[in-house]
Amino acid sequence: MSKTVLIVDDSVSMRQMVSFTLRDAGYEIVEAINGRDALSKLKGNRIDMIITDLNMPEMDGIEFIKQLRACAEMRFTPVVMLTTESQEAKKEEGRRAGASGWIVKPFTPEQLVGVVKKFVR
Repeated sequence: MSKTVLIVDDSVSMRQMVSFTLRDAGYEIVEAINGRDALSKLKGNRIDMIITDLNMPEMDGIEFIKQLRACAEMRFTPVVMLTTESQEAKKEEGRRAGASGWIVKPFTPEQLVGVVKKFVR
C-alpha cells in the first residue's frame, strides 16, 4: 500500500511540481491551497506525511501546524515546512509549532524525495 502525502501550498505551480515529483516516486498525493483547506482535507483521508508552505493566505503554515498538533490522531504525523524562509528565528518558530523538518526553496527533486523517505517508510 502506497503512502499518502498532503501538499499544502497556495502556489499552483509549486503544488504541481511537488506532487509530480512524489507521485513519480510512488506516493499518493492530496493537495490543499492553505492551512484551512488542509485541515478539511484531513477528514476522511489517511495521511502519512505533510509538506506545507509557510506563507499562505487564510491560514499560514505555522498556524496550520499548531491546529494539526492539537488533534490527537495527527500529533505524530511528520510535517515538513517547504518555504523560501531560511532565517533561524522562523525555523525555531516552526519547530515550536511542531514541524518535523524544513526544506528551503529552491530544492532538487532528489532532495525532496530523500526527505520524504526519511519520514515515511
